[in-house]
Amino acid sequence: MEKIYLTGDRPTGRLHIGHYVGSLRRRVELQNAGGYKEMFVFIADAQALTDNIDNPEKVRQNVIEVALDYLACGLDPAKTTIYIQSQIPELCELTFYFMDLVSVSRLQRNPTVKTEIGMRGFKESVPVGFFTYPISQAADITAFKATHVPVGEDQKPMLEQTNEIVRRFNYIYGDTLVEPQILLPDNAACLRLPGTDGKAKMSKSLGNCIYLSDDRKTVEKAVKSMYTDPLHLRVEDPGHLEGNTVFTYLDAFCRTEHFAAYWPEYANLDELKEHYQRGGLGDGKVKKFLTAILQEELEPIRQRRHEFEQDIPAVYDMLKKGCEKARAVAAETLDEVRRAMRIDYFDDAQLIAEQAKRFAAKK
Repeated sequence: MEKIYLTGDRPTGRLHIGHYVGSLRRRVELQNAGGYKEMFVFIADAQALTDNIDNPEKVRQNVIEVALDYLACGLDPAKTTIYIQSQIPELCELTFYFMDLVSVSRLQRNPTVKTEIGMRGFKESVPVGFFTYPISQAADITAFKATHVPVGEDQKPMLEQTNEIVRRFNYIYGDTLVEPQILLPDNAACLRLPGTDGKAKMSKSLGNCIYLSDDRKTVEKAVKSMYTDPLHLRVEDPGHLEGNTVFTYLDAFCRTEHFAAYWPEYANLDELKEHYQRGGLGDGKVKKFLTAILQEELEPIRQRRHEFEQDIPAVYDMLKKGCEKARAVAAETLDEVRRAMRIDYFDDAQLIAEQAKRFAAKK
């Protein structure tokens, strides 16, 4: 089976470095490696509306922000189909059919859904659209017969539920849909990059992000205020790595060549960690090193984004073409689903002929 890659992001704000190390960076690497027959990356505006229904303008304005971040990071429309979720109506129909394959109790047991509901404080007033997100995500994936889907560790239950839906559909109606594989980041530190305040997850709503489009001064300020080791009060104190956000970021971004460029006193990250742990190394120096690394990583992204910002109509035209291609693919899958479910009434010449013969025999 030829490999097809699919992933997406909610347009609730600009993308941050958590998105970058968790998925974006790898998307570009896989795109350029050329190992996939097709690559689909979508802007999940319909899903974003499930908890922003009273503020559609927020979602509308951020579609272009996410598109610019995609392009700035290196996604190439000639190699990757970039599209907007809401412009593919076939996804809604697939979601509707899949709803009959999942129970309410199963959705309630989904740990990602429970966590997200708790974070947003919905309690008993959770919107149905938000509650059924795992089902719509299954439609997003299966419509394009994706074989590989990259996600963060917190999204694994969503992919597991997608595979449950695929297996149940194929069991009832015959082999039609493709069961996707999950792609997790290779670097353990990238599985869930914490916020700058040390909280478990970098989140727009928590205000603990470093955005891909942040300028140099903003990045520097964010790193200076970053959570480290609360017990490391003096330079000579031994430092602790566990829960130290600065070192978690170094695990995610630091490469050996960075030491030759910015801190030749050390040969690699292991040496730096060892010095910090035995004491005699201040947090300020480590933060300065991290700042240099992040600036190196983000500067070309900032520059490319600025270039794409000069021709916004061209970016929208790119999105429109991507939507047209994506819709054609989704429509083919939907036709197959309809045939499998025996609801392709007007395309089934044999059905029409048999019914005509049956009723003619009654005369």
